[in-house]
Amino acid sequence: MSVEAQTSQAPQMVEAKEIQQRVSWKIPITFLLATILLVFVASTVEGDSRLRLNDRNQTINIDDITVNASGILWVFAIIAAVGTVWAVVSTLSRGKYGRVGKAIDIVMMVLVGLLTVFGFLIFAGAGSSGAVTVTSTLVSTVAISTPLIFGSLSGVVSERVGVININIEGQLLAGAFAGVMAASYFQNAYMGLLFAPLAGAFLGSLLALFSVRYGVDQIIVGVVLNVLALGLTTFFFGTLMTENQSLLNTNRYSLKSIKIPGLSEIPVIGPMLFNQSILVYIMYAAVVLLSIFIFRSRWGLRLRACGEHPKAADTVGINVNRTRTLNTIFASSLAGLGGAFFTIGSGLAFTNNISSGNGYIALAAMILGKWHPVGALGAAVMFGFAQAVAQLIPSLHSGIPSDLVNMIPYVITIIAVAGFVGRSRPPAAENIPYLK
Repeated sequence: MSVEAQTSQAPQMVEAKEIQQRVSWKIPITFLLATILLVFVASTVEGDSRLRLNDRNQTINIDDITVNASGILWVFAIIAAVGTVWAVVSTLSRGKYGRVGKAIDIVMMVLVGLLTVFGFLIFAGAGSSGAVTVTSTLVSTVAISTPLIFGSLSGVVSERVGVININIEGQLLAGAFAGVMAASYFQNAYMGLLFAPLAGAFLGSLLALFSVRYGVDQIIVGVVLNVLALGLTTFFFGTLMTENQSLLNTNRYSLKSIKIPGLSEIPVIGPMLFNQSILVYIMYAAVVLLSIFIFRSRWGLRLRACGEHPKAADTVGINVNRTRTLNTIFASSLAGLGGAFFTIGSGLAFTNNISSGNGYIALAAMILGKWHPVGALGAAVMFGFAQAVAQLIPSLHSGIPSDLVNMIPYVITIIAVAGFVGRSRPPAAENIPYLK
């Protein structure tokens, strides 16, 4: 074919490619729903809201801010509506505005998300004699999210290597149990940080043994191990721990908050991010390091190869089953470390079923985050914030039924996973044993 013919066909090929490019209406629909929610609360709310941006551990004193709830919510709704219009224009343009358009998309997503969050808080505090404790709610969000983030990171690593880790719930429970027992026995909270991931790794080794070595269905093995963890912790709690509570199950040895000078005094976000225990700081590091190493290292490449195409990985000399086994154990240790937050990380003694289904929520966060550490972080924080708000609402409006309030986090999780995950694709070879 001549150069002239190729040149004449080039614009047609580009045009055809643009026509075939799939248009996703997920973001415009999300913005529209946020706008409708803000319009609804703005039109129905009455009274003023009092916002408290101070934290009792901070030296900086900020007076409470009183705002007209309806007026500020209408402003939020108008901004969200503008964001919706931009989202529609950006979607129809099919990337016509280039990097500038993508930058505006990101700014709008962050802005509309924050306005929706704070709009709900203002709505919750309208007409109440109490104050919306913004900083305390954000601190609670981090506390609630930490075990979920560790659990979802565990799921990301194990599923990327091809093993479905339904056992996150049991690993969180085992980590909470081993963490407080070791801390109480050795009278040192940091010993709990050592034994908690070992407990998770023990369950992970059982998961790897049956699912990788013997090819048993990974979901069935995970469920069985969850029951095993619940049964063992219930038995030892009712016998060993109850009989020796002062020695094996005391909350006297818990992780203390480590205040980072200067940064912890930043209004609103300072106490949330920079006045936490070492376990939270480890969580920050885990998210960053896994985001880098899973996608930018030889280890990450081998990990993903075993989860996507194990036969091809085997062809180039990677021991697939050994890679799956070691990374499943490593992933399980992350979940065990997260379980320690329920006890030594929160200053609590162990109780029966203290994980309370958080392992399954962590799995949902991993799926919502599309098997990426940063995405899993965002989804886990979303659930943590919803639960923190659910804890705040009764102090503002005591007449709301507690059962209805407790449903909020789970309803939000179901809506997010069912409605906004889209056609996410898990690793191709997960739950498929590689048996030579």
